[in-house]
Amino acid sequence: MAETSQATPRKPWLRIPHTLVLMVLMMAAALIMTWILPAGSFEMEPNEAGRMMVVPGTYAEVEDAPTLPVWHLLSVVPRAMASASDVIFFVFLIGGVLGVVRSTGAINAAIGGMLDQFRDRLALFVLASMFMFGVFSSAFGMAAEYLAFVGMLVVLCGALRLDSMTAIGIMVVGYGVGYGVSFMNPFTVMVAQDIAELQPLSGWWYRLVIAVPIFAIGFHHVYSYARRVKADPSKSLVAGVKSAQAPAPETYPPMTWPRRLVLLAMGATIVILVLGVTLQGWWLTELAAVFLGLAVATILIARPQLDEAAESFIEGAAQLTATALLVGFARSISLILEDGQVLHTIVNSLAAPLSQVPASLSAVGMFLLQSLLNLFVPSGSGQAFATMPIMAPIGDLVGVSRQVAVLAYQFGDGFSNMIVPTNAVLMGILGLAGIPYDRWFRFILPLMIKLTIAGSLALMIAVWIGYS
Repeated sequence: MAETSQATPRKPWLRIPHTLVLMVLMMAAALIMTWILPAGSFEMEPNEAGRMMVVPGTYAEVEDAPTLPVWHLLSVVPRAMASASDVIFFVFLIGGVLGVVRSTGAINAAIGGMLDQFRDRLALFVLASMFMFGVFSSAFGMAAEYLAFVGMLVVLCGALRLDSMTAIGIMVVGYGVGYGVSFMNPFTVMVAQDIAELQPLSGWWYRLVIAVPIFAIGFHHVYSYARRVKADPSKSLVAGVKSAQAPAPETYPPMTWPRRLVLLAMGATIVILVLGVTLQGWWLTELAAVFLGLAVATILIARPQLDEAAESFIEGAAQLTATALLVGFARSISLILEDGQVLHTIVNSLAAPLSQVPASLSAVGMFLLQSLLNLFVPSGSGQAFATMPIMAPIGDLVGVSRQVAVLAYQFGDGFSNMIVPTNAVLMGILGLAGIPYDRWFRFILPLMIKLTIAGSLALMIAVWIGYS
């Protein structure tokens, strides 16, 4: 990676502003939309589980909706920060915890050992890593939890003479594909099937079948890029971006027993996280508590000076300030649309044309619509509650089974999570890795085109075979 920092940056074919500038521009665009579009809403009612859902066919314009002033752009930011506080504080806390863990040298010692295993087996490294992220996301709905492992993966890739874009490609493409073709994600598949009145986990066989070729497309994209960068560091999309460089150290600390025990504590933390998410329904508050427990265990094992441990914690948290800010600004966009009462107007307007085309094209239209709506409602379960009550009845009218409608929702939510800048988890991961959004956009756009084509074909085949 040392060579990468000296390489001549490639001239970008697309100039995208700084991520924070992009967020502000999108906030302004959202505010303008509240002035142009008519305010409206669907009626909402609780389902059997007490969750509020849209009632299809009840959209009506709102006459007395407030007109948001320009200074709403200022007041919405602190509100959005409060709304996204769980993610923001999670980012700060895991940054601090990882600062403590890094100070022990355990991570670098482990990286040194892993280099001996993967130095000459690039394809196996990319495949195994992507598969791991994909399985955890597909089965357990994990995404925000990966923020804790960005730094370790970036450093490991740097040691393998790969760039940080490869590291984040492995992570984000792995979890994005995992979400898109999941057979049991409790936060997307099971929620959407519940709303569509389908048997939980029904239709799993088709999702498993299409998971193989779609995962292969994602793997080929990341591996091809990694191979190019390893052969010629000047081809790196983050060449010249200092914040995205992770130069490998010349030597690695030895693996001592205290460092082994710290790594064992990290492994136990991951196991506890998975069990907590899947069996107990834990979310960020509980996960943050588990990471704080890891910090305590690390201090007890490595026995650093308490003042040094405190400094390491604060330094680790401080490094993630920019990431935390981006998470809050991303939340501001959807909050503006909600305040202006135009979010349901957008959903209603985009859904109407689907009833005018054949079933197979309607299914593809649902996929594209869900992808677009993910820009405004980046929460997977939130998008299900907002759109599935509308998509399921539309599918009934045009001959698209509700199972296909759920699959279209999965593709739209999962795949677009890898590119929409309103996705707080994506922006957090990019921020942790120091990758500007414009560089990431250039990396991920070709894959999004491939996945859109593959997803559309999968949906058309599902309609033709009567998938239900």
